[in-house]
Amino acid sequence: MKALIIDYEMGNLGSVRRSFEECDAEVLISTDPHDLKLATHIVLPGVGAFAEGMEHLIRGGWIDPLRQAVLNDRIPTLGICLGMQLFADRGFEKGDTPGLGFIPGKVALLEPGNSDSRVPHIGWNEVDFVPNTPLFTKIPNKSDFYFVHSFHFIPENNNVIVGETPYCGNIVSAIQSENVFGVQFHPEKSSRAGFQLIRAFLEYNH
Repeated sequence: MKALIIDYEMGNLGSVRRSFEECDAEVLISTDPHDLKLATHIVLPGVGAFAEGMEHLIRGGWIDPLRQAVLNDRIPTLGICLGMQLFADRGFEKGDTPGLGFIPGKVALLEPGNSDSRVPHIGWNEVDFVPNTPLFTKIPNKSDFYFVHSFHFIPENNNVIVGETPYCGNIVSAIQSENVFGVQFHPEKSSRAGFQLIRAFLEYNH
């Protein structure tokens, strides 16, 4: 397995790389969109704002090659945190910005419903996932994962939701549409459950 981690200057790539290597993947961190052709699996990590993330992907020439790899070549692709959010049609962080459009939906600010919910959402929280979801193979339901975010993904269709988390009411914490996977949390910082999720992603093939 060769996991290509897209380097678009948005996030700490070191911990993502180490976690995938721990899961026995050959890892390539790349700034060159042509390298997508070398990958069996693609990872779009990210920390930061939606508008800035899209600007960096555009500047790096990633948009069309990524769409080809994901939508046409159907390479399994995992978005982490901001990476998952960029799969949406639009994001509303620092303005109304078009996204990659891999999974119909929008990204909006978390809205606390009570004093127990604070923004940003930082720390460990459970994920209630759909049974038999590929990403959560061999992971006990309602396992805890590590979150750091202020915005969340609101899908247009509920059938792409494979994990939810009780925060600010209820937020979408994992999505899947065929070969496109996204998690709002950071599996690379989520101990045993996070590493098992990475293994499950690497074992997925279309």
